[in-house]
Amino acid sequence: MTTLVCTSASTAAEPAARMPSYPSFASYVRARQPVLLRTARSLTANPSDAEDLLQTALTKTYVAWERIEDHRALDGYVRRALLNTRTSQWRKRKVDEFACDELPEPEPLPDGDDPAERQALRDAMWRAVLRLPARQRAMVVLRYYEDLSEAQTAEVLGVSVGTVKSAVSRALGKLREDAELGLVR
Repeated sequence: MTTLVCTSASTAAEPAARMPSYPSFASYVRARQPVLLRTARSLTANPSDAEDLLQTALTKTYVAWERIEDHRALDGYVRRALLNTRTSQWRKRKVDEFACDELPEPEPLPDGDDPAERQALRDAMWRAVLRLPARQRAMVVLRYYEDLSEAQTAEVLGVSVGTVKSAVSRALGKLREDAELGLVR
């Protein structure tokens, strides 16, 4: 559809005179817009795209208003315009993917820092911590996972600082001897 552009004030009223006004179309849009918008939303994922799609379909309907013989079938006409417009948009979409013979390899991480190996080590460490006795596990978690000081850990657990030091020391010794952690290192 070509858009007319006015170049002077004398021709400003001319384009409006060429385009007929259909009061019945305006009343149809007011009455049926919510239902038609729901249909458009079912065709698109984005509500803004649905509004644009409906606007385009209603524009096509307006242009063909005089040719539509049975105005009782307008919903069907607009729905078909919605579907055809959406199909045209889908077909025209730009494809940003290109097939290639060889897949690009990611750049190697410095110092052999493999995220999968780091995650395996974290998992093994957590399983080893879970195998500690409850009291030692609580002290290790508070001390190293929660980053509390020895005094704060002692206060939370209601024990002396010396108890925290000795229990954490024994727990770290058990973790050093854990067979599963030895395999991961």
